Amino acid sequence: MRGRIDPDGGDHGGPAGARHVPVLLSRVADLLAPALAGPERAGRGPVLVDATLGLGGHAAALLARHPRLTLVGLDRDPDALALAGRRLVAHADRTHLVHAVYDRIADVVDDLGLGPVDGVLFDLGVSSLQLDADERGFSYSRDAELDMRMDPTTGPTAADVLNTYPVRQLARVLREYGEERFAMRIAQAVARRRDEAPLRRSAELVELLYAAVPAGSRRTGGHPAKRTFQALRIEVNGELAALAAALPAALDSLAVGGRLVVLAYHSLEDRMVKRELAGRASSRTPLDLPVELPGHEPGFRLLTRGAEVAGDDEVAENPRAASVRLRAAERIRGAA
Repeated sequence: MRGRIDPDGGDHGGPAGARHVPVLLSRVADLLAPALAGPERAGRGPVLVDATLGLGGHAAALLARHPRLTLVGLDRDPDALALAGRRLVAHADRTHLVHAVYDRIADVVDDLGLGPVDGVLFDLGVSSLQLDADERGFSYSRDAELDMRMDPTTGPTAADVLNTYPVRQLARVLREYGEERFAMRIAQAVARRRDEAPLRRSAELVELLYAAVPAGSRRTGGHPAKRTFQALRIEVNGELAALAAALPAALDSLAVGGRLVVLAYHSLEDRMVKRELAGRASSRTPLDLPVELPGHEPGFRLLTRGAEVAGDDEVAENPRAASVRLRAAERIRGAA
């Protein structure tokens, strides 16, 4: 995989075993470098939490660049952890790979006794490994079981959502997580279809969506399945709820001088990251006071002006970078 991808679920590349091109690798490495090249603390070198390890492309490059670095790699997908473990075997003495969702960052770091940490990296969304594995059901371009679980060992599937959610609840998921204009129309079509037989395969859902979404909307809205597949994936995996918990936990886990880098691939995630970082980089002194109150200073400073995007050359090499939005921040003050 290349790290994380545009959540459209479309067919962007070859099989999972193909060349892995991590998104914005050089920029990510440069942003994290000052924090990961720092002095030893508590008798150990710097610690990086890769909260979305995937196939370990970013992690491998950072471990090679920083020979004293200890990596904590989290992923909810056991297949990804196994593949990353093989990729990182040369650095096995400096890695801790953990099967966990990223909202457990604080617990994992505490259990390992490695806090506070010097860097945290999030590369959000579905991975190439997951998208390119037909049996996982993430892609609307290839027929498969409607699964969409990032951790295939637990939890409800996309088919469960489609076949059991009441119409209004399903419409809310499509509207909020897919920003789908025709959410109610689609939800009603799903309800009619499941009254005849349960939806089980992606091709069945794509066929339904072609019929439910007005043809005219495709000229500007892209593939009629794009938003629905995104919404189902987010709902199945609880992605936004996990991110809402993970961002403050990650920021709180950083030592002074520690840095957070986040790669997001759709507006819902990016807005959450933007709000959290802006809040941490703002003074808590009331606006009508002429001086900064002690203990109310910003705890972080932003390292990017707005969200950075991939350049034309990178997108040409790796089309899955086309929708990336990168934001980063550095901790400049300890907890009040």
